[in-house]
Amino acid sequence: MTDTGALPGGSEVPEAFPGSSDHVLARQAVPRTAGEARERVTALLDAAFSDLKNEDLDVVVADALLVTSELVTNAMRHGRGLTGFRAELVDDGLRLDVEDASPEEPATQVSSASDAFPPGGFGWPLVCRLARHVAVTPRPGGKQITVLVPLM
Repeated sequence: MTDTGALPGGSEVPEAFPGSSDHVLARQAVPRTAGEARERVTALLDAAFSDLKNEDLDVVVADALLVTSELVTNAMRHGRGLTGFRAELVDDGLRLDVEDASPEEPATQVSSASDAFPPGGFGWPLVCRLARHVAVTPRPGGKQITVLVPLM
């Protein structure tokens, strides 16, 4: 398991973060596209922050949607398919759980001087930079990636 920030509960990803709010997008049918996952997160954030409109919030929402896109796209492209998705607001931010059918941990690609434009490998470091906590947990038939994206 990779852990770039201690998630509550230690090495295991808990079913529910302590301090979960009432704004929850429960596990639903698996999104068919990254766009559909972004729409779900947008609806969740709109419901929670409908009375707040400012530039800082726009940046936070953009970060949350970028992380959503990266995780879902990577699951579809490199993880043998998206098998689960959940988004929920918790006290510290937006928690995303993304499951795929590959047991392999996300990989980063380091470019060299001779490989100026490598084919990918930049999304995972971006996710790790934008999220406060990142955990990869092996699951039967694949893995679950849980991230906490700060919203304020």
